[in-house]
Amino acid sequence: MASKPKKQIIHEAAVRLFRDKGYSATSMRDLADAVNLKASSLYNHISSKEEVLKDICFDNAHRFLDGMKEVEAMQGTATEKVEALLRLHIRAATGDAASVMAFNDEWRHLSNPLLGEFMALRKDYESRFLAILNAGMQAGQFQKIEPIIALHTIFSSIRWLHDWFQPGKKLTAEEVEEHVVRMLRDGLAADNQ
Repeated sequence: MASKPKKQIIHEAAVRLFRDKGYSATSMRDLADAVNLKASSLYNHISSKEEVLKDICFDNAHRFLDGMKEVEAMQGTATEKVEALLRLHIRAATGDAASVMAFNDEWRHLSNPLLGEFMALRKDYESRFLAILNAGMQAGQFQKIEPIIALHTIFSSIRWLHDWFQPGKKLTAEEVEEHVVRMLRDGLAADNQ
């Protein structure tokens, strides 16, 4: 089996350190120690810890936007589209927990113009999700509630998964997914469904 590229190893170590210590408390020396390099040698592979944070944040933002484009292209109801987006979020949280945690919690440490670019991607995703929620409300599939409240309730209902879920425990990732999807989908459903 081929060994991983050094940059990937550095990124994986950074994700773990950001999860365990937080971005601000993680130093380049910590990162160098985690990958068995001298701090000076680390700069041969990355320019700064912000470069790693940028990659984590933008890789995840594009993962969610790519998933959104697939969902928007689906033939299906708003209910089916929201369910597909829920599954996208849950699978990311249970399958790549440390990266999703850094994406959710540490993006605020990006400096401009990166922060502005990241916020634009985030707003784009949120506005597309809101459009699906609005379509579901207009079609009578979802309760008529303030869409922004529905959106952030959905996000908040999934945000904790990356911190709580551990493979090999009582529930599998698939079982967690089914429980969360059913609860959120049914919570959105209009009474006449």
